[in-house]
Amino acid sequence: MHIARIAGALVVCSGLAMAQSAPKPSQEAPVEPKAPISFNLKAIDTTVDPCVDFYQYACGNWRKNNPIPADQAIWGTFSELNERDRYLLYLDLKRAADNPKTPLQRKYGNFYAACMDSDLADQLGEKPVEPVLAKIDALSNKKDLAALVAALSIHDGTRTFFAFGSEQDQKDATRQIAGVHQSGLSLPDRDYYLEDDAHMTKIRGQYKDYATALFKLAGDDDATAAREAEAVITIETALAQGSMPKVDLRNPHKVYHFLPVSELSALAPDFDWSVYLAATPAPAVKNLNIATPEFFKAMNQVIEQQSLQNIKSYLRFHVLNSAAPWLSSNFVDLHFGFFNRDLRGQAQQTPRWKRCTALSDEALGEAVGQDWVKQNFPPEAKASAKRLVTALEKALNEDIATLPWMTPATKKQAEAKLAAIREKIGYPDKWRDYSKLEVKRNDLLGNIHRSDTFELARDLNKIGKPVNEKEWDMTPPTVNAYYDPSNNDINFPAGILRPPFYDYTKDAAVNFGAIGVVIGHEMTHGFDDQGSQYDAHGNVRNWWTPADKAAFDKRTACEVKEYGNFEPVPGQHLNGKLTLGENTADNGGLRIAYKALQSVLASEGADAATKKIDGYTPDQRFFISFAQAWCENARPQYARMAAHVDPHSPGRFRVNGTIQNFDAFAKAFGCKKGQPMVSADPCVVW
Repeated sequence: MHIARIAGALVVCSGLAMAQSAPKPSQEAPVEPKAPISFNLKAIDTTVDPCVDFYQYACGNWRKNNPIPADQAIWGTFSELNERDRYLLYLDLKRAADNPKTPLQRKYGNFYAACMDSDLADQLGEKPVEPVLAKIDALSNKKDLAALVAALSIHDGTRTFFAFGSEQDQKDATRQIAGVHQSGLSLPDRDYYLEDDAHMTKIRGQYKDYATALFKLAGDDDATAAREAEAVITIETALAQGSMPKVDLRNPHKVYHFLPVSELSALAPDFDWSVYLAATPAPAVKNLNIATPEFFKAMNQVIEQQSLQNIKSYLRFHVLNSAAPWLSSNFVDLHFGFFNRDLRGQAQQTPRWKRCTALSDEALGEAVGQDWVKQNFPPEAKASAKRLVTALEKALNEDIATLPWMTPATKKQAEAKLAAIREKIGYPDKWRDYSKLEVKRNDLLGNIHRSDTFELARDLNKIGKPVNEKEWDMTPPTVNAYYDPSNNDINFPAGILRPPFYDYTKDAAVNFGAIGVVIGHEMTHGFDDQGSQYDAHGNVRNWWTPADKAAFDKRTACEVKEYGNFEPVPGQHLNGKLTLGENTADNGGLRIAYKALQSVLASEGADAATKKIDGYTPDQRFFISFAQAWCENARPQYARMAAHVDPHSPGRFRVNGTIQNFDAFAKAFGCKKGQPMVSADPCVVW
């Protein structure tokens, strides 16, 4: 598993429902979703004053006319495009499953076909995991735990206790090193184990009920299942107590301790690290990044203090839980009931063809992605996106040059970093080679495990080698984008470079308001509270003068306070520190895209800035287009969970939180001081 510090994914994918029994493939009838449109006039609610609630003005009718589908926990314009892209990907997978034309199509077609065979899954029941459970049952002493944990990870697709993988050395971003990080929890975050309010207490009760039921499905009697579930809760709570909070994980200085392996052995002496490392496909490792030392102390306490039987129960649960979405329908139903219905509020399961499409993309994304981009992302789209990126880079450079709070010395460093940013658009220059991955048409769980093994080996093989700067962390059809601070690059998969984010038939204002802000958002991540700690070469290095850093911190503190006051569900505020990087990128991206638009309009003549289309000026169309990218409805359970774990603010606050800080918005819509969308104390960083 590649341990990447992607500071700026545009959204955290809400994930598919990996559960509940689905209709048999023959009963399913995938319906082609309508292509989303850019600048949706029908979405606008003109009964709302844009200066009072701009999000509701731009999205009110969309939100009213687009209730959350029963198989979703959140539904927005992102979802619409994701559904469209997923359907097109499904067509490729279905064709490959039925009539492959190439060896690569046969491989990903067989993977998809195996996933869709729910009849076989129901016939097999828990049999696919029985060999793995037998390995755990055979564990007779704690000394052999390291070898078993390695085997579960390498061969059986189950990561327990911690994460081990390659990562870029943040002190020398040209090389790949090994790293170990905290992991081993099944609930969304450590807070779910540690907070004692009524909501978290209820979730923990539901989780225990789920674990008990899962053990019973695997053959436990009532008493044994209850005991095993209690052991899982006890061990995961202990690991949670030793886990670093999400806010601290954003600080690169807190997650970097490049030390000899002997130091890891000192932190967790009851786990045989030499046996574990020797059992992995990694090259010989003498030093590695121990990202979260306190966690490994807590892990050692678990191994030392918990009985062998309890540890085996913890391992059994993780094997069963990771496999449950792809076993027989009773396992699938159970998994859905807790992880999707209870945690996220999702009423019904996502159809199996959608889940299998997503799983195939995850396992063989650069295989099926090759065919997908040929049909859905022509070369001219890539060239056009490149021109937009160039325009945004120019605007950000001008912004840095004119910042009133930054001194010339730091500006010079910032400009050098911006000049060094690389952009990756659409898809990789070189496709991943899957020739060594074995796929069987009648072995879904085996395919998943072999895919995991293939990916782990590919990742660990990087250790000690130069960084491949052209590698991608997202597949081509993905509706998302990201900034990687260690590579200092911005990445825009083909999946997002489509309506409603980009539409070559629309005017510049619409495109700069949607995809332009996305591009600006990712660029700004290089200069948010996290990205600003990395230099032009991807190394963690302070390039700020003390005075400029103090001015920067004062401005970001304004955002922490502003967004920390937003309340997505009653009684649940956003975490201003957790969302700081994304909020900074939203605000900076909006300003940079607007600046780039003004340059384009200036080049088109004197009337370009005032010419109305559909009754709106270019500036108004820019802001409406921006807002409509974030139209969404979310279930309360999902919104509450996201407030705990998602570094992104909900759509309403991504829109209203940014435009109230931007005087150009007030000017565009004639808003006055004192109105809700005009902040009396605006937060301005970039």
